[in-house]
Amino acid sequence: MEEHLAAWRKSGGRDDVAVTIMALAVGAREMRNKIAVGPLLPGSGPDFQQHLDDDAVELFRGCLEQSPVAIVGTEKNETVKILDASRRLAVAIDPLHGSSNIDTNLSTGTIFAIFPVPVSGVGGIETALMQPGREQLAAGFFIYGPNAALVLTLRQGTHVFTLDPRDGHFYLTKSNLKVPESGNEYSINASNYRHWQRAIRDYIDDLIAGVSGPRGKDFNMRWSASMVAESYRILGRGGIYLYPRDSRPGYESGRVGLICEANPMALIFEEAGGGATDGVNRILDLVPTSLRQRVPLVVGSAEKVGRVARYFADAPAREQSSPLFNERGLFRV
Repeated sequence: MEEHLAAWRKSGGRDDVAVTIMALAVGAREMRNKIAVGPLLPGSGPDFQQHLDDDAVELFRGCLEQSPVAIVGTEKNETVKILDASRRLAVAIDPLHGSSNIDTNLSTGTIFAIFPVPVSGVGGIETALMQPGREQLAAGFFIYGPNAALVLTLRQGTHVFTLDPRDGHFYLTKSNLKVPESGNEYSINASNYRHWQRAIRDYIDDLIAGVSGPRGKDFNMRWSASMVAESYRILGRGGIYLYPRDSRPGYESGRVGLICEANPMALIFEEAGGGATDGVNRILDLVPTSLRQRVPLVVGSAEKVGRVARYFADAPAREQSSPLFNERGLFRV
């Protein structure tokens, strides 16, 4: 990874961004070690998930304090932490995404986005993360699974670096990753079907119908409740990930953090030739209103994400159509 960043810097990349990514990698190596020990961590007690959550926040904040970062916003806090107002970068981070999977030994991760601090603007430095995702300088996620890896974009493609625990370095293992269009897997929590909007129900119905339905092929569902695990698989094998809004209290606006989760994932997928939407809008065009703003998220291959958007666009016509049209999917493209 050091060589990749050095080459990027020589071609005009920002030194402060490269240094920040290296600092995050240091934190990820330590986080990987803590997760591997799990409940054996000193002082973790019976609730080692919460212990790891707290450790992750402090660990990455400490690493970023030693980097050229002005402010840090995390998934766990309502306000940003100002580290040094003279610096020119802002970092949004979910320090331990999928921590609810810790006790079941499934993959977790760390998601991050790096933004420039605007030279001027309303609200001061505290609002540096209130930019649309298209302004990100870099984004990535570390995944802590059977092996640890970093999926990174510097806005010049999406690349995968795998951690070699023997020497502590991340090595480039996949360059200029492209999301396959041919994947037949989709990731969604189907137990919430009855709460979904009509467009999502119709889309999933057509996938479930398989070879006898309007799509004319069979699909497989996957769900691990870890967006980093689902995204890593889809980046390599194709498919689509959906976390839609629904009618339950607290879910009406979606549940994925826009700044710390949806924005970086959207940039990663777009740089890999994929797409990202909330169903109606491109994720990277959304302007945040708060640090912990929640949104629906659909990411995956460009064709599949575009198809979901068309289901939303066609929803009014389907609502007014007869049961014949609903069953046969004549409005579904």
